[in-house]
Amino acid sequence: MDDGSPDGTGKLADEIAQKNPRLHVLHRKEKKGLGPAYIAGFRWGFENGYDQLVEMDADFSHHPRFLPTMLSLLNQYDFVMGSRYVAGGGTVNWGLVRKIISRGGSLYARLVLGAPIRDFTGGFNGWNRKVLETIQLETLEAGGYSFQIELKYRAFKKGFKFKEFPILFEDRRVGLSKMSSKIVIEALSLVPKMRFKNAFPSAIKELKKS
Repeated sequence: MDDGSPDGTGKLADEIAQKNPRLHVLHRKEKKGLGPAYIAGFRWGFENGYDQLVEMDADFSHHPRFLPTMLSLLNQYDFVMGSRYVAGGGTVNWGLVRKIISRGGSLYARLVLGAPIRDFTGGFNGWNRKVLETIQLETLEAGGYSFQIELKYRAFKKGFKFKEFPILFEDRRVGLSKMSSKIVIEALSLVPKMRFKNAFPSAIKELKKS
């Protein structure tokens, strides 16, 4: 997925795809956020007949060596998360501030939403198609990293069976993180909103009507 990257990533991916028919590149002309980019990727998977879909960063922060475990677990669970915050998981080359933001974000989401997911913000996740079709992707509101929280929370509330397994997340060697204060603020404000909408669905419907 090339979400309008200005650094030539999309062109390089196209060149690799010409040599490797297993690689497909989907280009988006404008940067509209992480959430819409993932949804576009999921839609492409649906249209091309895939029953299992995996989210992962393409800069080796999410190492491909963890994929066999994820795909094996997807045959047993509805959705699977590569987790930094279960026993055996962790991060490599992260500064203290980023560790606090990441761990704190997952803890905040877990406490507010009441869901036993330890790595709410992680982006290395595997999904069986039925989960993504059931949770109504078109109604997801989050655009930034809170998209991962909203996606997992909806799947949890629908009763789908999930599993977290340990991975090591290694910080990228080249380029800059897209993390910003705007993304953090979005997550802080959207998490209570998710809980409220789940707790008072009839009230939300009435507000929309008025």
